[in-house]
Amino acid sequence: MSKIISLHSFRGGTGKSNTTANIAALLAVDGRRIGVVDTDIQSPGIHILFGLAGEQVSNTLNDSLWGKCNITQTAHDVSTYLNTDLKGKVYLIPSSIRPGEITRVLREGYDAQLLSQGFRRLVDELNLDVLLIDTHPGLGEETLLSMVISHTLVIILRPDQQDYEGTGVTVQVARRLKVPNMVLLVNKLPVVFDAAAVKAQVEQAYGCPVIATLPHSDELMNLASGGILALRYPDSSLTALYRQAATVLMEMR
Repeated sequence: MSKIISLHSFRGGTGKSNTTANIAALLAVDGRRIGVVDTDIQSPGIHILFGLAGEQVSNTLNDSLWGKCNITQTAHDVSTYLNTDLKGKVYLIPSSIRPGEITRVLREGYDAQLLSQGFRRLVDELNLDVLLIDTHPGLGEETLLSMVISHTLVIILRPDQQDYEGTGVTVQVARRLKVPNMVLLVNKLPVVFDAAAVKAQVEQAYGCPVIATLPHSDELMNLASGGILALRYPDSSLTALYRQAATVLMEMR
C-alpha cells in the first residue's frame, strides 16, 4: 500500500527540506519509488538539494495548479542527478522559483483542493510507494489539506521555545483533523544537550513519539545545500539517524 507522508514545521529554519530529501534518498536506495512535492510555493528550495536549478525547470507545481499541465507532467526524475546507483526512483515535483509566479501565488492564491487531488494522482500514475510532502511552515490551507490526506504527519522542531509553542499548536490541530499517525522529529540539537533527555521531555509534553533526535551537524552545514548528506556520507552517524527515521515511517500503518 502506498503511503503519503507530510513533513511539517510550525516555523521556518528547522531543516525540514533537508530531512525530507535525506529520507527520500534513503528510501530510494532501498528500491522504493518516491515522490517529493515542494508545496512551499511561497519560498521553494528543495530542488537545489536534488541538483536542479530552479530557473531551468520547465514544468512546476504552479503550472499544474493554474491548469497549464497535468501534475504528473511536473514530476522530474532526479534519480540520475544524485550521483549514486539507486535501486528505486525519486520524482521531484518542484515549485517555481520565478519571482513573477511567486508573486502571483501571493496575490491570487490557488485551488488547494486541486492540490489534494493531485497528490492522489501522482501516487497512482507514477506507481509510487511513498509520496513525501514538504510543506510550507505554519498552518495555511494547503498544510491542513496535506495533513488530512496523509497517512503520517512528521512535525519537525528544534529545541527552541518558539518551536515548542508552535509545535503544540500544530499537534492540537492535527488531532482535531484526526491524522492517523503523528510523530515528532527533533532537529539541530546542540551537542551540549542530552538527546535521550530531550526525547523523553518532548514525548511527555506532546504525547507523541519522537522518531529521531538529530544533532547539529557540521557536515550538513558544510554541504550548504550542495547535495544530500545521506548519499554523500553514507557511513556518518547522522545518516544512521535519518535511516532510523525512515525505517520507523515505513513500519507505520
